[in-house]
Amino acid sequence: MHMLQNLEPGAFDAAAAVLKAGGQAPLSRRFVLAAMGGAGIGLILGLKAHPAEAATAATGAGDATAAINPFVRIAPDGTVTVIIKHLDKGQGTATGLATLAADELDADWAKVTTEFAPADAKIYGNVLFGGAQGTGGSTSIAASYEVYRKAGAAARAMLVAAAARQWGVDPSAVKVANGVVSAGNRSAGFGELAAAAAKEQVPAEPRLKDPSAFTLIGKEGVHRKDNAAKTTGARIYTQDVKLPDMLVAVVAHPPRFGAKPKAFDATAAKAVKGVKDVVMVPQGVAVLATTTHAAIKGRDALKVEWDEAGAETRSSADLLAEYRGALGKPGLPVESLGDVDKALAAPGVKLVEAEFQFPYLAHAAMEPMNAVAQVKDGAVTIWTGSQFPSADVPNAAHTAGVAPDKVEIHTQWAGGSFGRRALASSDFVVEAVAIAKAHGKGVPVKLVWTREDDMKAGFYRPAYVHKVRAAVDAAGKPVAWHHHVVGQSILAGTFFESAMVKNGIDETSVEGTHGAYAIPNLKVELTSMKTGVPVLWWRSVGHTHTAFAVEVVMDQLARAAGQDPVAFRLAHATDERMKAVIRLAAEKSGWGSPLAAGRTRGIATHRSFNTYVAEVAEISLADGGIKVERVVAAVDCGVVVNPDVVRAQIEGGIGFGLGAALHDAITLDKGAVEQANFDTYQPLRMSEMPKVEVHVVASAAAPTGIGEPGVPPLAPAVANAVAAATGRPVLQLPLAGQAFKPA
Repeated sequence: MHMLQNLEPGAFDAAAAVLKAGGQAPLSRRFVLAAMGGAGIGLILGLKAHPAEAATAATGAGDATAAINPFVRIAPDGTVTVIIKHLDKGQGTATGLATLAADELDADWAKVTTEFAPADAKIYGNVLFGGAQGTGGSTSIAASYEVYRKAGAAARAMLVAAAARQWGVDPSAVKVANGVVSAGNRSAGFGELAAAAAKEQVPAEPRLKDPSAFTLIGKEGVHRKDNAAKTTGARIYTQDVKLPDMLVAVVAHPPRFGAKPKAFDATAAKAVKGVKDVVMVPQGVAVLATTTHAAIKGRDALKVEWDEAGAETRSSADLLAEYRGALGKPGLPVESLGDVDKALAAPGVKLVEAEFQFPYLAHAAMEPMNAVAQVKDGAVTIWTGSQFPSADVPNAAHTAGVAPDKVEIHTQWAGGSFGRRALASSDFVVEAVAIAKAHGKGVPVKLVWTREDDMKAGFYRPAYVHKVRAAVDAAGKPVAWHHHVVGQSILAGTFFESAMVKNGIDETSVEGTHGAYAIPNLKVELTSMKTGVPVLWWRSVGHTHTAFAVEVVMDQLARAAGQDPVAFRLAHATDERMKAVIRLAAEKSGWGSPLAAGRTRGIATHRSFNTYVAEVAEISLADGGIKVERVVAAVDCGVVVNPDVVRAQIEGGIGFGLGAALHDAITLDKGAVEQANFDTYQPLRMSEMPKVEVHVVASAAAPTGIGEPGVPPLAPAVANAVAAATGRPVLQLPLAGQAFKPA
């Protein structure tokens, strides 16, 4: 996920007001929140106001806990609570950020806990989103590495100052280790000093540890803070929220995108025991009941008339035919070097041509969308896995007709997202608020999307087609590459289009198409198509399809040149860090060594979110199908905060990418989504998960993304292994339904 999108025009002024109140520069209509290079918001410790005052919203006022700064609280019993400003949706962000603060603080890891931050962009903004408060683009650690280290270091310095003052010693004589402050024969736990420490002057530039002194950062055995509660079921998700007088709502959404509710008959729905109300909202018709079962049963009994005048009615085959037709026409220029046409036509070159097809994909997070909203006494309270508070606050305010400062969000843990919770339109949050407002009773309303709602009424990774024409010369050197991408822009139709689509180019459609390899004659084009299908970033965004096209063609070029695919990549990769992960993955996979009968290997590499990943897939063919036996990955993500989390994210990315590569596609029949649940849109089954090995490159470089970069190389590595077995390149995803026979 790269940036906010789809914020309703009517909510723009409210969004601008919230962000401006959060300390940002005045916002124009451009509302630039570009990832990787926003204006920034300075050291969030901020700490122009006293930290205890700045952290009031996060402290749970009234207890004896000391707010050392907006990111660290210390209780009398010595418990250290780290305030987490990025949503943890299973990726381990809470543990990673807590590790940074706890290491610099020299806290006892066993006494460290976490809590999600309130909606406050001034304190908790994402510096890589221009200061907006949000999570995405694999930026959580990259954006907050120094912020949380400095928060921990500042808290440590304040504890030291308080101890030195109480004991009448020089601060240099005070030592801190494992949650204990000591000087000579005197010692005190953090909890004993916390209240005094909170009154100390906040250091403007707290001294950070040399990496050689780290006790938690980069160390094995630092267990995730969410493991135990998730294992026992104690962890609270939005679906677990229970409030007095709360009703549950489900919504009958239009069967086709762009349709609207015209009228409804709720007679049968209201006859269902437990149903309390039926209301029309812009998104559809909502049934409110005392239980989820009653709400669903009531929705099933509804009779709704839909206005489909503006609905999308084309089928997948129609859309893809239009896309393929666009490949034969010039696109908009993205990148141009040399003379591609002349180089492709030069005598003696070996030409490779490939046309790729990629389907729409659902996010299919394990927890479908949900939110609890209460509209009462001119205020809005929301409980949900809020991935973008800077969007959710103004959108909720606009929907309820209140000022943004009247909206409060209690962020819950989320069971996955993969980009789905990060809409600037805050679609399901707005839906919950709209239902609560329409009901008008002031009670909390829990909006529940079923799996079918999530699959049929959501947002999708766009469908794409690519055409690549490339060539190697007589010496086996790549000399030309012409790449045309046709698909739907994520940003088109949003107010971001004017700010972030330059010369008609949506970078999220073409990222990863160029720059990885040294090719003297290069031309990349983009044609953005218009459809009524709502689209959104999906885990690793444009890299999901561009990496596949690039890496499959690179394998074909290597074969045309008569060279080993690994050696070919190493000879022409432009980045030494990329070469390092290629070498490591090849070495650890045993590249070039004999394999068991019937097995083949394929390699792919890609840089996304400033992280380098290479993966080698080992596959076998049986009865025309594919079994991925083993995947070996090498990753360079800069400084590693938690090795186990890094491995888990690469492993998870491989499983996520493999499920999509093998099975997944969202298809339309006259505009209606054909898939409904995990029987027709299959995630990877446990029995299909290959053996995975992850090898991390030791690095002192700044930390980069890890949640998404494991996905892009997986599918092309598998495809290249299949090509090695069959002698034919794989040009279409998913692999299901295609027959593969050994050469």
